[in-house]
Amino acid sequence: GFYTNLLLSQTPGHILAQTNNKTEIRCELKKEHTGVYWYRWSQERQNFEFLVFSNPLGKVTYGANISQDKFSVQGASSQSSYSLHISQLHASDNGTYYCSISQSFQLLLGSGTHLGVVDVLPLPPKTTEAPVSTKPVRSVTKSKAAKKKGACSPLVWVPLATSVLVLLLSLVPTAYRLYRLRRRLWLRIHRQ
Repeated sequence: GFYTNLLLSQTPGHILAQTNNKTEIRCELKKEHTGVYWYRWSQERQNFEFLVFSNPLGKVTYGANISQDKFSVQGASSQSSYSLHISQLHASDNGTYYCSISQSFQLLLGSGTHLGVVDVLPLPPKTTEAPVSTKPVRSVTKSKAAKKKGACSPLVWVPLATSVLVLLLSLVPTAYRLYRLRRRLWLRIHRQ
């Protein structure tokens, strides 16, 4: 079975990256292990795919049809930290990546990192500078400013917008299948 576990700390939780760039996912281990597995869950293909295994001695084993040029694993000297490097990003790399260790015939999974690959990254919001005024300005305390910032922060809406986009894109094949099924039924009824 698969279990998510606090023994593995995976960062970051979300990555939005541009096509042809590269990215890195880190995994901290708080338990003795014989090596780290990396998996990818693809919403589009509805499969859980084994990517690569790396042991503390540096031996690396790749999954079927997994490119060694695309995926590489680096371990820290302490062997309590591993990084999965993904290069030449493409839309097919979209998915949720998990680091994992094997313990007592179970695979313990990290919290997962959702990777979204886009052709063009969204632009950061424009900041306009206010003209310098000679009037006295009422100061706003830090706590009030922090409360106002809240939901408008790009750290909140960028991952949310990415998740919604991926979810909507994953619904397209389902909607198309339903349309075809409905059309086939309509044709069958009208032939009779």
